[in-house]
Amino acid sequence: MTAKEIRKSFLEFFKNKEHEFIASSSMVVKDDPTLMFINAGMNQFKDMFLGNVEVKHSRVCNSQKCLRVSGKHNDLEEVGVDTYHHTMFEMLGNWSFGDYFKKEAISWAWEFLTEVCKVEKDWLYVTVFEGADDDGLKLDEEAFDFWKEIVSEDRILMGNKKDNFWEMGASGPCGPCSEIHIDIRSAEEKAKVPGANLVNMDHPQVIEVWNLVFMEFNRLASGELEKLPAQHVDTGMGFERLAMVLQGVQSNYDSDVFTPLIDKVVELSGFKYTSQEKSETDIAIRVVSDHVRAVAFAIADGQMPSNTGAGYVIRRILRRAVRYGYSKLNISEPFIYKLVDVLGEQMGEFFPELSKQQELAKKVIKEEEQNFLRTLEKGIDKFNNYSKTVTETIDGKFAFELLDTFGFPIDLTE
Repeated sequence: MTAKEIRKSFLEFFKNKEHEFIASSSMVVKDDPTLMFINAGMNQFKDMFLGNVEVKHSRVCNSQKCLRVSGKHNDLEEVGVDTYHHTMFEMLGNWSFGDYFKKEAISWAWEFLTEVCKVEKDWLYVTVFEGADDDGLKLDEEAFDFWKEIVSEDRILMGNKKDNFWEMGASGPCGPCSEIHIDIRSAEEKAKVPGANLVNMDHPQVIEVWNLVFMEFNRLASGELEKLPAQHVDTGMGFERLAMVLQGVQSNYDSDVFTPLIDKVVELSGFKYTSQEKSETDIAIRVVSDHVRAVAFAIADGQMPSNTGAGYVIRRILRRAVRYGYSKLNISEPFIYKLVDVLGEQMGEFFPELSKQQELAKKVIKEEEQNFLRTLEKGIDKFNNYSKTVTETIDGKFAFELLDTFGFPIDLTE
């Protein structure tokens, strides 16, 4: 299935389970002081979990634009360096507000993956929350018992608070969760090391694909947990990871979610992409292909790059992409803005806000690139002139002057 077909099949599956489709909310958060960007599909439903607003539909599904580059959920330094973390990503999700709970969430997730998507059952492992003494929480026996009806016990693994108790931030709705992990290694590799030994060990081919969160609590600012007025289900599946699995490739970037963008970067840079995890050139191409998505969608949702707050985060993401293009792909002129048309062709139909703001996004990104490239040239000249006078130690005062020139921390060894 193509990426578009995968997204459509997920939404149709849950519509047939009486879920109402709700469009993705803006990726930029304006009315919640605890969040800068949407970092999970459940964010727009926060008040429903807390019981603060009326629930119009007890079952909903969507594909939510998310950005994880700040706060509790921050994947920025892994992006491009590995093959499965992203800044902006889509989260496929289904929700229940006081309706169904663990049994249905577990059985439907299994049905979609194994019957609709035809994922091999012996590729899959699941985790359940083992409990946490500091919060007075016990093993999630209910989820464990439901999973036992579906899979053998050797495929049910215990997960600690870090991995199997989901929280959107320092406070807010939260609860125990069950993750579904998939092992896409070769048969030879699986024979050497069981997949169960690699779950949650940052292996690029043994990855979490779906998280089923059972919202039961609200984390107060004091750190205490209180019971929510009702029990809810909040699931999130990584769209890019699912595309990788169903298209039979070993990297998210080798799925058609990213290949059109990568092909355009290859065309503009003249460098080949070889899908190598450790290649500096490939890392740079992945960084650029990922970051343009985050920046373009942020601008489409009304957040311009700036020197403060959310705008500074977007500027840093874009500058990170420019710096990789400059230092690893030898591109010394604006080029990232040229990727926005490719992105619009890929995602503009499902996310019409991107198509509407496509020309604005190109203009803003090009101006940002021009300004930062001038800054890069200035900073590099300053550093090169200074380095002629020293051998090993860089003066602290000069380092801070250089940091001020670039506008953010940068690795001087590069």
